[in-house]
Amino acid sequence: MLDRQFTQRLLSPTDISASRDDLKVIGVFNPGTTRLPDGRIVLMARVAESPTEQREGFHALPSWNGQGELDIEYLPEDQDILVDPRKVVRAADQLMRLKFVSHIRTFVLDEAGTAITGELASLYCEGPYETFGVEDPRITLIDGTYYITYVSVSEHGAATSLTTTTDFQSYERHGVVFCPENKDVMLFPEKINDKFVALHRPNTFQRFCKPEMWLASSADAKAWGDHRFVWSGQFAWDNDRIGAGVPPVKVQTPDGPAWLEVYHGSRRATKKGEVGAYMAGLLLLDFNDPTKVLKHTPEPIMGAQEDWEMQGFVPNVVFPTGIVEDGERWLVYYGAADTHVGVTAYRLDDLMEALR
Repeated sequence: MLDRQFTQRLLSPTDISASRDDLKVIGVFNPGTTRLPDGRIVLMARVAESPTEQREGFHALPSWNGQGELDIEYLPEDQDILVDPRKVVRAADQLMRLKFVSHIRTFVLDEAGTAITGELASLYCEGPYETFGVEDPRITLIDGTYYITYVSVSEHGAATSLTTTTDFQSYERHGVVFCPENKDVMLFPEKINDKFVALHRPNTFQRFCKPEMWLASSADAKAWGDHRFVWSGQFAWDNDRIGAGVPPVKVQTPDGPAWLEVYHGSRRATKKGEVGAYMAGLLLLDFNDPTKVLKHTPEPIMGAQEDWEMQGFVPNVVFPTGIVEDGERWLVYYGAADTHVGVTAYRLDDLMEALR
């Protein structure tokens, strides 16, 4: 693991008010971040909420219907064939449901990136592909527009949608851009060969291969093609799940510019229903062809070490999703234990040295 410059818990469920009286906040985590022209930082965090009415012996499973109303299904616990803090699998049809719904709340931080100073417009569920929630935003500034990818979850599965903004006061929603099952989509901060480029993580139930990250390109950031493989889990710490963490950042190397990517991976669980520990590693990608991995870290650079990273809704999870330059170091924002938002910092020299 790399030495952290500091570590701070920024947000916890007790810091957030619920969106409705019949819901309670159980987690605020996996934030997208970007720095504004005035130096302040925007942080868009996923807020997970569960029904306040819980019935003994039942799972309370919330969802939004087409009229913007909250429906709650109460499933007997003995009809759940998977023991997992996040979800259930119904024995009757073996289909999955989440135990919560999520929306995305937008905060403003000071220039140091460590204190919340206000809030901006939030994103709530909208339409048939977001009935179970919107999750895990990533933010990339390209040519004066902020491109925000996020996960849309519904009975159709987990897809990735796109919204854009110039001020975080209003959003233009562009709908689903990567169909289910695809998550961890984030855009590069510059066009490559005059096209938008994104990392993404296709997911399949048929394990022909280890978990993988792919790359795609687009003329308009809405219709994506030219899908190509980038990286797969190589080690014990990233062999169960894998995906891009933060939007890639441009760095200078002795051989010229390259893309630095902080990605996440998880270990295989050791028992049924358990979630394997999530950690973070690094990739160095070719500047002109990011499918070429120039270097990587064989060991994780970041793992759960604070009490609030090791204990929570899903223990032993650090999930980096935002990165902001801060002089000679980078501020990394992450979800901790699917419960909190944390921020830490790494010296750029230390990150680059880990790749060597």
